[in-house]
Amino acid sequence: MILLTGGAGYIGSHTAVELIEAGYDVLIADNFYNSKPEVLDAIEKITGKRPALEEIDVCDVNKVDAMFEKYDIEAVLHFASYKAVGESVEKPLMYYRNDLDTLLTVMEAMKKHGVNNLIFSSSATVYGVPETVPLVEGMPTGCTNPYGWTKYMAEQIIQDVCYAQKDMSAVILRYFNPIGAHKSALIGEQPNGVPNNLMPYITQVASGIRPHLNVFGNDYDTPDGTGVRDYIHVVDIAKGHIAAVKYAMNHKGAEVVNLGTGNGYSVLDIVKTFERVNGVPVPYQIAPRREGDVAQCYANPDKAERLLGWKAEEDLDSMCKDAWEWEKHITK
Repeated sequence: MILLTGGAGYIGSHTAVELIEAGYDVLIADNFYNSKPEVLDAIEKITGKRPALEEIDVCDVNKVDAMFEKYDIEAVLHFASYKAVGESVEKPLMYYRNDLDTLLTVMEAMKKHGVNNLIFSSSATVYGVPETVPLVEGMPTGCTNPYGWTKYMAEQIIQDVCYAQKDMSAVILRYFNPIGAHKSALIGEQPNGVPNNLMPYITQVASGIRPHLNVFGNDYDTPDGTGVRDYIHVVDIAKGHIAAVKYAMNHKGAEVVNLGTGNGYSVLDIVKTFERVNGVPVPYQIAPRREGDVAQCYANPDKAERLLGWKAEEDLDSMCKDAWEWEKHITK
């Protein structure tokens, strides 16, 4: 059985679908802080199989230990963390407490119960302000906000544990910018309150929930002056986890792997593509740059293909189309 901590969230739920369809038994541990129990209904509708569920806070040592006692867990995919950069700046203690506590609690339970395979959700934020692009795993790391530092510290913890425990295997996946939704439009990204990420903001503007999109800065050294990022379909991210599980079960030690497309798209590229493929306008206004934003950030994904046999398959058109189908599903 594969344990997904925070498995009812955006990336976790898509990964649960891919795992079930690949023949794995899935256990989700979630307290629904930033997700909804109905996600399990959607997973069951898509796959025909309902994941097992433990509704717990993964910081709770006793409940996590009891869960490991109850189930025969082969590997852990750790998604249980807070994820908003802006919120982390405002509430650093909350982020450090939750995001490090969940990891430490899970890894201690893994050690106690002899579970040696871990897939960790990291982020391209650990590259900080890069001097060059594309970003390669061996580049220097450093962060500009508490969210990024929690990922940076977690990576170090995992690598130290793998060094100390020679039977331990971990794949640290540095995500770039996941967008889109499942083709069924039954699961997708549904942020609480004002979206922190570009695509949900675009879809809410397109559906009339918000009047316009703020584009933060149009004077960067990029083709159209707006920030360039590596946007990747969430289903491609999910499939990357399947490849990582297979790799971890046959190798020891820790590996850090980028999950990106290798293509940089500007904010206006996304807006124009979304308008074209969906036939809906996305009004926008230029706003001042945000502190900490970088001009360009995109991956060199070669290691993922070489090590895991994984490569992103979905293009920008499908990312925009699937995101809009999901938005129409949740607002109808």
